[in-house]
Amino acid sequence: MAISTYSISDLALEFDLTTRAIRFYEDMGLLQPTRSGPGGRTRVYSQRDRTRLKLTLRAKRLGLSLTQAKEVIDMYDSPRDTTAQLGKFLAVLAAHRQQLEDQLAELQANIDEVKAQEKDGRAQLSKSLKQAKPA
Repeated sequence: MAISTYSISDLALEFDLTTRAIRFYEDMGLLQPTRSGPGGRTRVYSQRDRTRLKLTLRAKRLGLSLTQAKEVIDMYDSPRDTTAQLGKFLAVLAAHRQQLEDQLAELQANIDEVKAQEKDGRAQLSKSLKQAKPA
């Protein structure tokens, strides 16, 4: 039988996170645990919260910001037509992919410049060493 509720420690252990990270995701509005115990100090996470945490971590691995992750995850909370939701998700992914491709192109240009400077430096060093050798 599946567990229907989770403590913050359960989720921290399952997803290899600190409880502080989980509380941060809660502060960002990604998780909405209920409260129990004296003064409502004990957080009780639902299966929905667990799923949202899993999706948040997946979005993070894709390189999305937490704001982007929340935007995409929140779309799936509504039972409306999923066509618009999927379109939005694909648009977010396409924009993020373009950003990564731009960064990759910039890095490649930087690497090419470093290689050119290394080549010039080696040529100058070789020339300098040849000139310094006594005849």
